[in-house]
Amino acid sequence: MNLQEWLSLFQQQFIHTSIIEWIAVGFGVSEVLLAKRNNIWLYPTGIISILLSMFLLLQVKLYAETLLSMYYLVMSVYGWVLWKKRKEAAQIQVAWCTNRELTVAILISTIGFLILYLVLKHFTDSDVPVWDAFVSSTAWAGMWLLAKRKIENWIFLNISNIFAIPLLIHKKLAMFAVLTTILFIVAIFGFIEWRKIYNQKKVALAA
Repeated sequence: MNLQEWLSLFQQQFIHTSIIEWIAVGFGVSEVLLAKRNNIWLYPTGIISILLSMFLLLQVKLYAETLLSMYYLVMSVYGWVLWKKRKEAAQIQVAWCTNRELTVAILISTIGFLILYLVLKHFTDSDVPVWDAFVSSTAWAGMWLLAKRKIENWIFLNISNIFAIPLLIHKKLAMFAVLTTILFIVAIFGFIEWRKIYNQKKVALAA
C-alpha cells in the first residue's frame, strides 16, 4: 500500500468510523497517558477501551488480538487490585525487573507466541498467524510487567506496538493504526517518566 492509498484509506475510514471505534480509540489514548503518569485510573479507562476493541477485532478476524484483549481485561482487573493494595506501601512502587521477572517476561513472550501461532495456524482462518501471534505474545509480557509496575513494561509493549502498526494497516484498520502509533510515541515518554520516578524515589529513600 503506497502513501496515496494509505491517505485515501485513512480519509475514508475517518469519515465512516463508527462511534464505537471513536470511543475505543479515545479511551485507549487516555489509558496510556494515565499509565505514563503512573495513575491508577489507567485501569478503569483501559477496561472500557478493551471491551469495545474486542468487538471490533473479532469483526476483522484478528483472533489472537481478541485473545490478547481478553488477557488485557484480566490483567487490568489484576493490576487495578494490585495497585490499590500497594498505594500506601512504603517501598519503591516503580522499579526495574529482577532477573527472574525478566526471564518470566521473555518466557511469556516465547511460549505465548508458540501457543498462539499453533492455534491460529491449525484452528482458525487467520491469514496472519505469525504476525498476530507475535504482536499478542509480546504485549502479554508487557501487560504483566505493567501490573507489577516494572519499567521494562514499556519496552515489551513498544515491541508489540511497532509490529502491530503495519498489521493494522494490512487489516485496513486505519484509525487503530494511528492509535497504536500514538501509543508507541507515548510509551517512549512513559519509559522516560517511570525511570525518572524510580530515580527520584530512590534518592528520597536514601536521604
